[in-house]
Amino acid sequence: MRADAALARPVAQRAAGPARKRLPIALLAAAFAAYLAWSVSVRQAALFVVGAGLGVALAGARFGFTTGWRTLVVARDPRGVVGQVVLLALASAASMPLLAHFPELAAALGPPSVSLVVGAFVFGLTMQIADGCGSGTLYKAGLGVPLNAAILPLFALGSFAGTLHLDRWLALGALEPVGLVDRFGAGGALAVTFAGLALALAAAWAWTRRAPRVAWLDRRWMAGAVALAVFATLNLVIAGQPWGVVYGFGLWGAKVATAAGAFDPAASWFWSQPGNAAILQQSVLLDVTSITNVGILAGALWIAAGSATSGRGLTGAQWAIGLAAGFLMGYSSRLAFGCNVGAMVSGITTGSLHGWLWVPLAFAGTVVGLRVRRRFGFDPR
Repeated sequence: MRADAALARPVAQRAAGPARKRLPIALLAAAFAAYLAWSVSVRQAALFVVGAGLGVALAGARFGFTTGWRTLVVARDPRGVVGQVVLLALASAASMPLLAHFPELAAALGPPSVSLVVGAFVFGLTMQIADGCGSGTLYKAGLGVPLNAAILPLFALGSFAGTLHLDRWLALGALEPVGLVDRFGAGGALAVTFAGLALALAAAWAWTRRAPRVAWLDRRWMAGAVALAVFATLNLVIAGQPWGVVYGFGLWGAKVATAAGAFDPAASWFWSQPGNAAILQQSVLLDVTSITNVGILAGALWIAAGSATSGRGLTGAQWAIGLAAGFLMGYSSRLAFGCNVGAMVSGITTGSLHGWLWVPLAFAGTVVGLRVRRRFGFDPR
């Protein structure tokens, strides 16, 4: 009995350690949520909690959109992509009927355009160099990964710069956004979406079928997919619009530039639009995208407090390349009307054609980006 108790005590102590470290983060997050409910709105408090849930799911499961694509191409490991397909399928099944029955909910529609083509390709390239997309940059910054923490403000600056040039890019050629739910109803849109996801799985199978003993399902990826689908749907219901990341970054950059007197919103096509102008004049705590971004950081911080995060040191050249990639990632995500979250997840799951166009373009950029990673020693040879 005494021997068993002696063996059990260290296990219990190890289990209690992370809980003690995470308690202050949880208390601070709860206090901030209470402040939002009292001083801003209950909706913003709820969205902060949703964002924290997204951050816990992303960081806890290490659900990296960038990593999933990289392991598929380099290691012929489809588990990450399968997890992403499950996320898309579950979120589509929940979101499309909601959009069909509640017209006040908005889909993540983006116009097929030259801007989309260039932006998606460049984003796919740079996210591999920066080792994180929009959500990946957020949760890895919350985990304390140095490169992603340094990239975060540059991502915001790049996204803001993209808003300043977006009208010129759209002038090169753009079509009206296409919404599958509007065109075919929820049932037809789901049928088209599931067919597209089946084709994606078939392409992954064709790529990995020669790899020995390929595993297709992974508990970590599946848990992350289910959790993200639930929180993404809650975001749609509470915010009235799909989960996004990039808009919040651009808003932060615009806020800083305006406060510094370096930017006149009236001179910008993007920020002079009535909706964007109103958001820019309000407190950032009223912006639904910003508050979920802050929640993601909080959720990742909570995970980081109870776990060890390690990273390989980078050379000066790698730092310079990574930071430049972070700026371009922000710029290109604005041109592409979203990142892996806003364009791919929210675009596809709410029936936007531009989401389906974004994926192959960004994947082509990823293939190039992986070569750049190897060329500059980000990955071992």
